[in-house]
Amino acid sequence: MNDLSLLSDTAEIEHMQRVLERQRQAFNAQPYIPLKVRRDNLKRLIGALRRHQHAIVAALEADFAGRAAFETLQIEVLGPLLHARHALAHLSRWMKPQRRKTELLFLGNRAWVEYQPKGVVGIIGTWNFPLYLTLGPLITALAAGNRAMIKVSEFAPHSRQVLKSMLAELFSEDEVAVFGGELAAAQAFTALPLDHLVFTGAPQVGHHVMRAAAEHLVPVTLELGGKSPALLGEQADLQDAALRIAHGKGFNAGQVCVAPDYVLVPEGKAQVFAEAVRQAFERLYPDPATSADYTSIISERHAQRLQALLADARAKGATILSCRSSSDTPRRLPLQVITDISEDMRVAQEELFGPLLPVIEYRDLNQAIAYIQTRPRPLALYPFGLDSRQTEHLLKHTHSGGVTLDDWAWHVFQHDLPFGGIGNSGMGSYHGEEGFRALSHGKSVFKRQRWFPTQLFYPPYGRWLQRLVVKFYLG
Repeated sequence: MNDLSLLSDTAEIEHMQRVLERQRQAFNAQPYIPLKVRRDNLKRLIGALRRHQHAIVAALEADFAGRAAFETLQIEVLGPLLHARHALAHLSRWMKPQRRKTELLFLGNRAWVEYQPKGVVGIIGTWNFPLYLTLGPLITALAAGNRAMIKVSEFAPHSRQVLKSMLAELFSEDEVAVFGGELAAAQAFTALPLDHLVFTGAPQVGHHVMRAAAEHLVPVTLELGGKSPALLGEQADLQDAALRIAHGKGFNAGQVCVAPDYVLVPEGKAQVFAEAVRQAFERLYPDPATSADYTSIISERHAQRLQALLADARAKGATILSCRSSSDTPRRLPLQVITDISEDMRVAQEELFGPLLPVIEYRDLNQAIAYIQTRPRPLALYPFGLDSRQTEHLLKHTHSGGVTLDDWAWHVFQHDLPFGGIGNSGMGSYHGEEGFRALSHGKSVFKRQRWFPTQLFYPPYGRWLQRLVVKFYLG
């Protein structure tokens, strides 16, 4: 980090600390935002997304030096819009206190759970979907009545500016604030004494985030990615599966936390499937080097990392099938299908986060399940061509954040479903009712009726009613 970056980070860190103090004071002055205000916040955000959609497309195009406009509209604009609309439709029910049953011993009294805002929620997005992965948690935070501080990736400066401008039209910094900065600013943000922290990023960074949050016992929601497998059954339609997986690897050039990372195929079908993927990719993206439908790799550094992964696989005996000849622009990398995989290759060990697709053969379904079980739990799982019995067996014997059957990633776009990881791929959710509960405090309330004689449980102990209760429950 150069001197200018250090100065910029220092100023941003001081700004963060001032804003946190102001947001906390504002929250303490109004600790419960009414339903009408929450609904209005979400409606105004929907309107802003519609007004700023062209600016958002232009910002992502600039950050990536080539980003498919439809993909930006679909994920960065339509995704948050649908998320907000879903919250609007259900918010009234989510906010209502939930009645709960008392123990039989306390029959006649009342018990319920009140859902109250936590306070100030920190949100750390990432560069691959810099609006969707910040606005999604923000929508849930606002629905739950919180204030929010957002840290945007330094690799998406144009997106940060459009996000900051858009939100500044809607909210004061006492309600929602957006920050930039580089590594020092990101580290300082994770160390703030927030009331909840939502982080999207790599598993290795998630360790540092959780460690920093622990200093102030800040609860965290972590969405961390990982190696999400696609699994083709014996009866899978290889051409159809190849098309859908090629789309999953071509979408945003594979720079998606829930992209299919590798494919498990029945023994003897790796080469046939690889060729089917090549044909499917070439139909979708006839010329990745110049197509407006194909997205660039985010940076030269990330492009070099992908080339290093390919070189490592090639040196260790892998066969690489390129879906179109590589262009003169390294950041316009077409899909590379990799077969003859060995466990010592980096592509078998690391999350790829780009247009590389290892294809691995298996003997039977139990071996495929064992392969998945023995690796860190992924963010997503994509089975193709399994019958109902096989599907049930797979779902019960593997763990993943979510599942889409016979396709990829569409479970993430269903905002009534929770979205999050498990184990190495994360913890917690911020979609749907589960997300609302995660960013709310469920406060237990017990109301003793005036006539209920709790004093019967006071000392001196051993009276006849106390003995009767013990005998009834304990024998």
